Amino acid sequence: MQNKGWFYLDLAVNIIGPWAVYSLLAERLGETPALLWSMLPPLLWSAWELWREKRVDSLSVLVLAGIAFSVAVGMLGGRPEVLLMRESLLSGVIGIVFLSSLLWPKPALFYLARATLGRQQAGGAAHFEALYAQNPMVRQGMRSMTLAWGVGTVGETVMRYMVMQYVSTATFLWFSPILGYLVMGGLMGWTVWYRLRLRRQVE
Repeated sequence: MQNKGWFYLDLAVNIIGPWAVYSLLAERLGETPALLWSMLPPLLWSAWELWREKRVDSLSVLVLAGIAFSVAVGMLGGRPEVLLMRESLLSGVIGIVFLSSLLWPKPALFYLARATLGRQQAGGAAHFEALYAQNPMVRQGMRSMTLAWGVGTVGETVMRYMVMQYVSTATFLWFSPILGYLVMGGLMGWTVWYRLRLRRQVE
């Protein structure tokens, strides 16, 4: 129940917060300054999450990197469109890296999985490397998941850009996080299902 409460609070801060701040300040300060101030709620929330969890995960790094990128662009006189697309630009770049890694001997998700298992259990990284080398199903599974995440994150960036062309800034500010939650939730749900299926096949 407590986790559900945090989830709803996370939604409120990241969806309603930026929209509310922008709506209050846009007429007074102008579009670009209002967009910069609208980053304050997710920035404070991310800082609180980092302090509460006492750890830094990939999602936290992505959010903070997106905000840092936005602030840097704003300081340099960046266009409002770039500020609106801040997190999507980063996730799009990550998606391109994932897709490009399919040409490598080992895809990007292999390195992420190995690092995660290495932190979770002693000898986990070595065990995973051996399993990857010995089992073609594991190798195919890593490539399939890398492809899915690459297509998903690049697709999300394209969808946000297309939506931005047809809606107002205020509408985009609350719609964009919802789209992000839907895409990330879909990718994570599919990944859990696919991993279970792959584990059963391997066993």
